[in-house]
Amino acid sequence: MLILQRKKGQSLSINNNIILTVIDMGNDWVKLAIDAPKEVPVLRSELKEAAAENQKASETVSRQTLDKLLKKK
Repeated sequence: MLILQRKKGQSLSINNNIILTVIDMGNDWVKLAIDAPKEVPVLRSELKEAAAENQKASETVSRQTLDKLLKKK
């Protein structure tokens, strides 16, 4: 893991096509601007974890239950 220190308004570049810029900072938070190509997925870690949990949960649902849920709509 690489740990860098940046000040407000400073940036860093990743792989020459992704730029992270520190926009604002507080006592326990930082606001970042991320400039990346559209084909590069950018997700908050908690959303990525939730998606993985949903995928795991969906594997335990029977086809019959899924069909019932879809017919209700």
